[in-house]
Amino acid sequence: MRLVTAIAAAIWLAAPAAAAPPGAGVLVPGRSLGGIELGATKAEVERRWGRAHGVCSGCAAETWYFNYFAFQPRGAGVELREGRVAAVFTLYQPLGWRTTRGLALGDSVARVTSVYGALVRRECGGYAVLVLPGRGATTAFYVLEDRLWALGLTRPGLPLCR
Repeated sequence: MRLVTAIAAAIWLAAPAAAAPPGAGVLVPGRSLGGIELGATKAEVERRWGRAHGVCSGCAAETWYFNYFAFQPRGAGVELREGRVAAVFTLYQPLGWRTTRGLALGDSVARVTSVYGALVRRECGGYAVLVLPGRGATTAFYVLEDRLWALGLTRPGLPLCR
């Protein structure tokens, strides 16, 4: 019995600590969100955010959701294409997320445009997305009721409405 307990303890201690979406992630426009870059592999996402994620059954592309609490939608997600991150985004205005320029979830639309300038607005049926195009990535500011609701980073050409 002692041998079994010792082996179990050794395995537990050798296992990497479980990761989760950061409690206060940062958007680096055109580059990364919460430490996840476009093009990251599944293994890289799991190393950064852990394996505790749900998989969307009705999404067109493989999509993983990392929620802070079971059965509650607040958190972050990644869309994968050919095994690599094609989009990364927050869900339901998680607390503490911001951009490198200090824009925070919950800020007004006026603040978004004062920080990032005039942005193209796309309606998504109940919410809108303000688009900051880039060469290798499109940065998305999701707006609901004139407040910044979510942040996203997507490969150019992919749908922004989620």
